Formats: sequence, structure tokens, C-alpha cells
Amino acid sequence: MNAKIVFTGLGAVCGAGRIVDEIFDAIVNGRSAIAPITQFDATRWPVRVAAECNVENKILVTDRKLHKSISRTDIFGIYAAESAIQHSGLLAHRETLDAAAKIQFNDRSGIIVGSGGGNYGCNYDFFPAMAESGGDLNKFGGKFSESVNPMWLLRNLPNNVLCHVGIRNHFKGTNACITNHCAGGAMAVAEAAAAIRAGEADRAVAVGHDAPFEPETLFHYQRLGLMSPETVRPFDRDRSGTVFGEGAASVMLEKSGDAKSRGAEILGEFLGSGCATEATGVLDIRPDGDGLSRAIELALADAKISRDEIGMIVAHGNGTHASDLSEARAIRRVFGEKIPPVTGFKWAYGHLIAASGILDLVFALTALRQKIVPGIPTLNLTDPEFAPFPVSKTPQQPRSDIALVLCRGFGGMDIALLVRTNS
Repeated sequence: MNAKIVFTGLGAVCGAGRIVDEIFDAIVNGRSAIAPITQFDATRWPVRVAAECNVENKILVTDRKLHKSISRTDIFGIYAAESAIQHSGLLAHRETLDAAAKIQFNDRSGIIVGSGGGNYGCNYDFFPAMAESGGDLNKFGGKFSESVNPMWLLRNLPNNVLCHVGIRNHFKGTNACITNHCAGGAMAVAEAAAAIRAGEADRAVAVGHDAPFEPETLFHYQRLGLMSPETVRPFDRDRSGTVFGEGAASVMLEKSGDAKSRGAEILGEFLGSGCATEATGVLDIRPDGDGLSRAIELALADAKISRDEIGMIVAHGNGTHASDLSEARAIRRVFGEKIPPVTGFKWAYGHLIAASGILDLVFALTALRQKIVPGIPTLNLTDPEFAPFPVSKTPQQPRSDIALVLCRGFGGMDIALLVRTNS
């Protein structure tokens, strides 16, 4: 099957807001959500800033009973997914169907989720019992039930968002939970589109969610030399690392014919994707950007378009020296001297790890629809190691209605997504 696949719903929540237009307004007007951490006392910590999502859980997910059996990152994921589903108008459309058609609709509705799945906070419940037991396992066993939440196991399932979005919306079709570090959310989009192309589903919601900043995660990432003490400066000469954010993003994909037949607003078209790994190690990346350039070339081949048709690039741009350098080289390797305008958004809402790629995709689509390539306000001087390079402190104009979105993760993972806005 070679069905045209379109986006009909978008959802997002992060430090910059919980409504897509609200977050994009912050991006185009240069407002960053990066600020001192308030969720725990970070005064003695080597990293004291993050882009926190300061929205109460009960506002995002109103079912208070559900809060007992899910975690903070799950709440973000459920909220973003249901925002995209509502935005698409699919639930209202389902209500117009007869009983048999509703059953088929639900059976042909898929869910693909990119989950972080690797935070340390899930272990903190054990600390009181460990401290009081003094290494005695019998004492630990006796104290265990006093300090560990009875819902501990349920709260830490990596597929909670997948389960609850399906239950709450009666989506019973193809599904998957992807835990692949930063690439998870972007891969969820690619897999959702692949499922529709393969005839496994008529529609699918793709979600990415994560809440990575907690004391231990911050400590380990800082020890690896990945964290900035101030902000994210993608492609800047003086960049000093990345900053964590938290939240989720989601997109609703469906067959173009179905969207048009029900009168849905088409927000954009999925063109293709490419994924590659450099196989160099967990943290090592090739300085020449080989993996990312191959992912871009695979995406171009999948979309059956040429590099000259790309109107803008939303880069991973995490602000670390090695990643930004190799990313710039990968882009030049593919585009030569004809690189379209490049931007990045992590300066605005931090690095959301598993949700980073899909969140960038939501705002790539939004930027294309508004015919703007937002600037990078934290950029002062483009790194001479790869200058000239078409990043800018101020907004630029896209060359066309096609965007390339790039995402990278530990293990040398690289993924590229190509999308086009509704012409």
C-alpha cells in the first residue's frame, strides 16, 4: 500500500507551555523556559537549571485515581496524546458511525509510543528501607513495605502511556512501545507511518514523553560532560552542553483519503524517514557525521525527493561540542554549499530526551505553516569550525514547504523525518 499519510492533530506540553500555539509563540518571541530547578534542592548540585513543566498533574489528567498508578512522565504522555486526538476531530467523527463501523474504527486505530524508560527516580522509594536496614536483608524486607509505594511496579511500566491512551480512547489496533533513548519519539512517528503504509492501521497516534531531570540523572550526565550550567546554545562557538526539559508531544497520522472524506483539517503530510546507527559505542559519535548523513539520505530516498526540495532543517542541536560539530558536518556532507536555513528549539524548552524529536517535529510543522524559520536567540557567534553555516539569531524564511527534522541518541542512533505542510 502506498497511501498518502497526513497529520490531522498535534499535542504538546513542556516547560514553555501546554498548548501548541502558546509554545510556538514563546519560540518565535525568544522566551526560554530554562530557569533554576524548583522540584528539588539543587543548590549543591553541579547543574541547577532545567526547563520544568510547571503545570499541576490534575490539570493535565483529570482522573485523580489514575495518578496513583502512573508516573509524572506518563501524565505528560497521556495529555499530549489526548490533545492530538482531540485536535484531529476523530472522536467526534467516530460518534457519527454505526455500531459495526465503530468497532472497525477502534480495531484499525493504532498507538506507537516513544518512552524514556531509564530514569533513576523509580528507585528512590527504596532508600529509607536501605538506610534503616544497614545492609541486613532481613531488616530491609521488614521495612520494605513501609517505604515502597504499593503501586511501584505499575507506576514504572514503560508502556503506561500506550496502555492508558488505548483504554481511554478505545484504540485497539497495532501498537508498540519504543525505548531508544532520544530517538524514541521520532521513531514512534516513523513506525506509525510505516504501520499505515503497510495496511496494519488506518490511523495511528504517535507519542513521545520523558521527564529526565532528577538528581542522579543530572549528576551522571554532568560527569559525562554533557550538561550546560546555563542554557543551550546550538552551533555557537561558546556552547557548553545541553539542559534537560520535561514533557511530551504527539501527532495524529491517518490516510489522506480518510481525512478528506470526513472534512478534517490537514496540518501537513508525512513524506519519509530514515534511521541509521554509527555503531561506535554508547557515547562515541563519529566526528564526520556519517550516521546522521546516511539517515538523511535514507529519508530522502524514502520520500522520493531531492535535497534541493528541502525548505528548512530543524536540527537536533543539543548544544554539546561533539554532537553539534558532527551534525553540522553531516548536513554539509548531504547538502554541500546549498544548505537550507537551519534552526533548533532546545534553547526554548530544553532537551526532552525521548520526547525531543517528536516535539521538534510538532514545531517544524507549525513553523512551515507560518512560513518562518525561528531564530536561535542564544546564538552569538557561529562556531568557526563549521562556519559558514545557515543558523541565525533572527528568523529566516523557509525555501519551500518541506522540513527535515533530525534527532540523535546514545548508541550512535540517528533518525531523520521529512514532512510537508498542506499546500
